[in-house]
Amino acid sequence: MMALVILAFVVFLLMGIPISLVLGMTTVVYFLVTGNTMLLESTPQRLYSGMENFGLLAIPLFMLTGELMNSGGITNRLVVFARVLVGHVRGGLAYVTVIANMFLASILGSANAQAAMMSKVMVPEMEKEGYSREFSSALTLASSIVAPIIPPSMIFIIYGTLSGTSIGGLFMAGIIPGTIFGVGFVALIAYMGYKHNFPRSKRASFSEIWSSFVKVLPAILVPFVITVGILSGAFTATESAAVASVIAFVVGMFFYKELKWKNFPMILVNTVIGTATVTFLIAMANLFGWLIAFEQIPQLIANSMLSISDNPFVFLLLVNIFLLIVGTLLDGIAALIILVPVFMPLVTGFNIDPIHFGVIICINLTIGLLTPPVGTGLFIVSSIAEVKFERLIKAVTPMLLIGIAMLFIVTYWEQSTLFIPRLLGF
Repeated sequence: MMALVILAFVVFLLMGIPISLVLGMTTVVYFLVTGNTMLLESTPQRLYSGMENFGLLAIPLFMLTGELMNSGGITNRLVVFARVLVGHVRGGLAYVTVIANMFLASILGSANAQAAMMSKVMVPEMEKEGYSREFSSALTLASSIVAPIIPPSMIFIIYGTLSGTSIGGLFMAGIIPGTIFGVGFVALIAYMGYKHNFPRSKRASFSEIWSSFVKVLPAILVPFVITVGILSGAFTATESAAVASVIAFVVGMFFYKELKWKNFPMILVNTVIGTATVTFLIAMANLFGWLIAFEQIPQLIANSMLSISDNPFVFLLLVNIFLLIVGTLLDGIAALIILVPVFMPLVTGFNIDPIHFGVIICINLTIGLLTPPVGTGLFIVSSIAEVKFERLIKAVTPMLLIGIAMLFIVTYWEQSTLFIPRLLGF
């Protein structure tokens, strides 16, 4: 019976049906094939209960923050500031792409949104300076995966909600790993810049650097307030999303004066569409997770892993390999909702800190944005930057390998994730 359900899942996926619908349709097929049609009566309630969590309120609010930032000129000023800092070194604009993505990651929290935004901004600029369109697109995509690692992060919010782990602690745990990823990409650019003689821009004067810094200060206020507010206990991680939206509105409307009232209908429409897409996926993934729990698949996976080894280092290696494979087939949020209930008993059994494991699983599934056939980041950047899909895959491969190397550093260097949360008492 389960073989037929798995076949249905694969067929639906290969037909190009959106993953959210695939999850729901596969669950319905399971009910029909196994004769458990009475469970269909509980399906609407199951869909609703999967969304009934206060922590998920942060998702639309952070999406609104991103839209307000983009329309209010905050994004452009962050990019300009990064450019005047490092644009003059060899491969300067490539460094700017990584640094600007790290700046934006501290506000947006969504790799797909960041990849789409930065593709529009950076790929044409890099191409003008002599970089190939394929390399520019690949670097923009790869460096956008720091968005769900550096706080705030939608994927951390969902993991924390599912596992009962402190979202504030997860936010703080992402700071060092996000920096490690940034350093990894910078090292790759340095090597490639030396090998391929990348171009450089004119050095900015001190007055230009100071002027850009003054202009970007209000933009930097958003992540600063989020971080300080969570650490001080002034507000929760969910409430910080509302505070960030207000600050983004005030900065764009009154400091930069680029946010206009006429922009608000489109800002709100984009926020609603983005939120609906994510929440529908969460609801359907919860339904699919019900199927998995009903078939006791978590217990089967747990027993299989325990039969291989009871060593936590081996367990983490197996988890990484498993998640990297899953990331090529499933959307990160869907996979997270399905797999967290599977792994949490094992995490407890192996005495692994749930904050550390949360960072590992979230990085793994974020790397899936770079891997075919389902890597949504590849499709987004390929479409926006007008690069052939197969060429983009080839160009992004070195960055994918760097990402996997950084993942294993974070996996086996526990203090990279736990140092700041423990220091701050999470």
